[in-house]
Amino acid sequence: MPPSDDFTSAVLEVVASIPEGHAMSYGDVAATLGSRAARGVGQVMAYAGGDVPWWRVVRASGHPAPGHEQRALEHYEAEGTPLIWSRDGSSFRVDLRAARWM
Repeated sequence: MPPSDDFTSAVLEVVASIPEGHAMSYGDVAATLGSRAARGVGQVMAYAGGDVPWWRVVRASGHPAPGHEQRALEHYEAEGTPLIWSRDGSSFRVDLRAARWM
């Protein structure tokens, strides 16, 4: 069941305000709203996040949403988002130290 409409609208507004090349974790978005509901933010993004820059919301580790890594990478490269690559170059995450938006 998706979160309430007010919470949904607030989450989508925060996500829409994240500038290109930056990112927030699910927890960051929740904290911006005075909440600790990081999972609720995740649910909003899963149900209603298609019309906002969803790739700018990442897990606390900096990894994009599971199953959306390739599409997210295309956006990150286009926007110049700072990334950290694994040693073998097979995986990446957003460098939240450099890209975090608050």
